[in-house]
Amino acid sequence: MAVRPDPGLKAIALIEGEKVKGKLYFEQFRSNQAVKITGEVTGLSHGEHGMHVHEFGDVTSGCSSAGAHFNPHNKNHGGIDSEERHVGDLGNIVADPNGVAKVHMEDKGMSLYGNFSILGRCLVIHADRDDLGVNKMDEKSRTSGNSGSRVGCGVIGLAQPEGWS
Repeated sequence: MAVRPDPGLKAIALIEGEKVKGKLYFEQFRSNQAVKITGEVTGLSHGEHGMHVHEFGDVTSGCSSAGAHFNPHNKNHGGIDSEERHVGDLGNIVADPNGVAKVHMEDKGMSLYGNFSILGRCLVIHADRDDLGVNKMDEKSRTSGNSGSRVGCGVIGLAQPEGWS
């Protein structure tokens, strides 16, 4: 009997908001590899929007019940490539003039595996551009990147390993 290779872990977040909708896919083949994030978000205003994984997968009161950015290591806010950042910091997505943001990124700072997994947490899209925590004298910059209100969110759920790539 042939041994089947480990397909890794796959997850999906269905983004819902008043106007914002989307579907984002997460894929990680091994725990020591980057998480690949792909998909599309629609209904946004033209320009940049902060995107973060928040600590809870609770959407009982919409996006407001998702808690703060997922930050198990108690770091200051940053961008996806920052040395100091929250695990949930993904930087910005960019919506075109039609309000569509195509997402394609890889993140080595988060995981679908282990104690600090993002599975079961909430992916949140914000109204404004994330300043990536550059203003260390500003409390909102250090904690949330001044990215504004939450316009869409969805729980990151474990997906079936077959059926998409």
